[in-house]
Amino acid sequence: MTSTASTPSTAVQAPISTSRDRFPALGALPTRLDSLTSLRFFAAFAVFTHHFTGLGHKTGYGRAPLLFPYSQIGVHGVTFFFVLSGFLLTWVHKPEQSAGAFYWRRMARIWPATLVAALPAYYVFYVLAHEHRDWGSIVSSIFLVQNWFPDAYPTLPGNPVTWTLCVEMLFYALFPFAARALVRLSTRRLVVLTAAGLLGMVAVNHYAFAYLSDRTASWVMRHPIVYMPEFLLGITLALAVKRGWRLPLHPAVPVLALGAYVFAYYQARHRLPEYWDKQLECTVRPSIAILAALIMLAFVQREIAGRRGLMNSPVLINLGIWSYCFYLIHHSVSRWATYEYGRLADDNSTLFGLLGLGLVATGLAWALHRYVEEPANKWLLRHMPARLRTPVRR
Repeated sequence: MTSTASTPSTAVQAPISTSRDRFPALGALPTRLDSLTSLRFFAAFAVFTHHFTGLGHKTGYGRAPLLFPYSQIGVHGVTFFFVLSGFLLTWVHKPEQSAGAFYWRRMARIWPATLVAALPAYYVFYVLAHEHRDWGSIVSSIFLVQNWFPDAYPTLPGNPVTWTLCVEMLFYALFPFAARALVRLSTRRLVVLTAAGLLGMVAVNHYAFAYLSDRTASWVMRHPIVYMPEFLLGITLALAVKRGWRLPLHPAVPVLALGAYVFAYYQARHRLPEYWDKQLECTVRPSIAILAALIMLAFVQREIAGRRGLMNSPVLINLGIWSYCFYLIHHSVSRWATYEYGRLADDNSTLFGLLGLGLVATGLAWALHRYVEEPANKWLLRHMPARLRTPVRR
């Protein structure tokens, strides 16, 4: 979720690498991808919409019939972030960079804003909610390891949204070493491995639903290991594109396909027997991951070809840059409003509340980025230990 995609160059042709023993050089490929930065905002806003709606009748701020139940799919905006992380880290990967330098850079980007956002989250989710403090669980969330503990209390302790960062942390830990192995595989083998991983997600989900208690199944399905195939999908896509693979695909096609999938998914859930409804639910994560990858591919190909569009607008790019901070703060904002003012009416007037709270969360996200995330990141990068800066000999 937190990897940065930024402004593109105007180069138009991607080199095709014939060597598989190293990462293909970017060469004429853009190193910064504006459209992916902009798409981050839409993924974050989808998660915000999901939390604004709520899972249960009293957990959200309000429900607009125009959005609900389709807004519930917004929780899978995190799937987009997982695929995006795999893609971007592979896209800009420098094989000569040491693992220590990589970890330091990831820590510098993630932790400062996370620590600051934990303060309002504590006030909202513990003080206002009159929630029991399990300090071991809260501390585990500060260090982003909470998903590893099945008895964490509550289920998502600390700032609830940081469970996804726990997933990201495992991916970051593995990436410097996994990248060296994966780059040596042919694109075809990477695709097969990725497909097997996504099918494995379906199998694990099915097993959890069928044979485990609800609490244990919930823990299994938020465990970091379960989400690794989504990162692998991003890695595979990035390597395939860097090696010259292209798919004629207008961005409107996968975007409309995503909309059609969401509509069909919830229509089917209303009509299917419980057993088949569960089977359908087991497939939603890999399905969204594939659609997310296709959306990324379509926009990246446009940037490689030098074409610009709405996703290259400065407003959307800035919203995308602030999206990590927006993600960290949005749930605290909507839950605070629920406690402070009570739920809104479940009618379409709630859309004004959605937009209003979205603007509030965006303003706070800008401030968190401007005064915490960016300056702290720059300070930590300037103070990276000298031994970590030494390039790895290859």
